[in-house]
Amino acid sequence: MCGRYVSAQDTKNIVTFFDVDLVGEGLPSESWNVAPTDPVNVVIDTVPKDAAVTEPVRRLEAARWGLVPPWAKDPSAGARMFNARIEEAAEKSSFRAAVKKRRAAIPASGYYEWRTGADGTKTPFYIHPSDDSPLAFAGLYEWWRNPALADDDPARWLLSATVLTQDSSGGLAEIHDRMPVLLDRDAVDHWLDPSVEGDVDLLEDIAAAAFDVTDTLELRPVGREVGNVRNNSPELIHRAS
Repeated sequence: MCGRYVSAQDTKNIVTFFDVDLVGEGLPSESWNVAPTDPVNVVIDTVPKDAAVTEPVRRLEAARWGLVPPWAKDPSAGARMFNARIEEAAEKSSFRAAVKKRRAAIPASGYYEWRTGADGTKTPFYIHPSDDSPLAFAGLYEWWRNPALADDDPARWLLSATVLTQDSSGGLAEIHDRMPVLLDRDAVDHWLDPSVEGDVDLLEDIAAAAFDVTDTLELRPVGREVGNVRNNSPELIHRAS
């Protein structure tokens, strides 16, 4: 499961790491306590409508965390769809269309997870690359059309996204049974390619490759302040004393 994460990479670093072509407007600022329904950065590949252009354009855009399916009556449906189990995504009505054509990489610095002790006490951990390089969560995205707004209203379209999760491995399994699916930098291009029709085989390949990334992660116990979404500062990722 991934319900809180850190996005502290500046736009320049994200653009360089993901080889972004086009930077959208209204990108969210750095955050050390990103929570569901917050605006988040997403990297997506799209093919321009111009018939003369055939190569995908890699875009960095702002999206709402919590995927809103096109058929939803209102965007509140996305509040509970901030994660999608990769084992089921190709079959679930909320996600299967996005699996085929609308896959995203979600930039992150690290994420939080809570370990439950034998006495029920929960200890938060900050999980991140040991060299502090960027992480890429495998995600899905959708566009939701607000039927209450006019066709010429720029706010009529909502971009939203979800983070794929899978069974945890190694030391991560001692903290929680689920973890975000992490993309190796070499896997990003194939995952985002809109000409590739996503299916169960693609999901299985991405999930298997993610284990190589998890081996590079550091697990750091942090303070319980992270449990409150109103707390948001670099001190949240400091090791608990």
